[in-house]
Amino acid sequence: MDFTHFDAEGNAWMVDISGKDVTRREATACGRITMSEECYGKVKAGQMKKGDVLGVARIAGIMGAKKTSDLIPLCHNLNLTGLEVWFELEEEACAIKAFCKAKTTGKTGVEMEALTGVQVALLTIYDMCKAVDKRMVMKDVRLLQKSGGKSGDFHA
Repeated sequence: MDFTHFDAEGNAWMVDISGKDVTRREATACGRITMSEECYGKVKAGQMKKGDVLGVARIAGIMGAKKTSDLIPLCHNLNLTGLEVWFELEEEACAIKAFCKAKTTGKTGVEMEALTGVQVALLTIYDMCKAVDKRMVMKDVRLLQKSGGKSGDFHA
């Protein structure tokens, strides 16, 4: 198997995308954080001392996705055309599911941006809630779908 981020001598390098076609690209990722019943209740009721947990986590996820190339070595800096972050509350599991959809028109995909947006949103929830529950668990972060580019569409 050929690894695209290494040259013939095994040195890491950024893949040259200059010859690729510009296409519309989109990716959606998700992940979840589980927490204690007390913590979940406070988040849902907007009673966390640090403020609006999901509102802050939404902005953090967007900001994180925009900074992906600063965080992930060899990741291209993209001109993002759209970012959405949203949440689903899972009452029985005392969990919050985070989603991030990233869009661009360019020469490389936005999967890493969508995944980074989800993880930063989850980390922000953890940070804002850790005074109530340090046992929270972030898990199941994954790509749900992507479209555009040479490899075509993917649906989990």
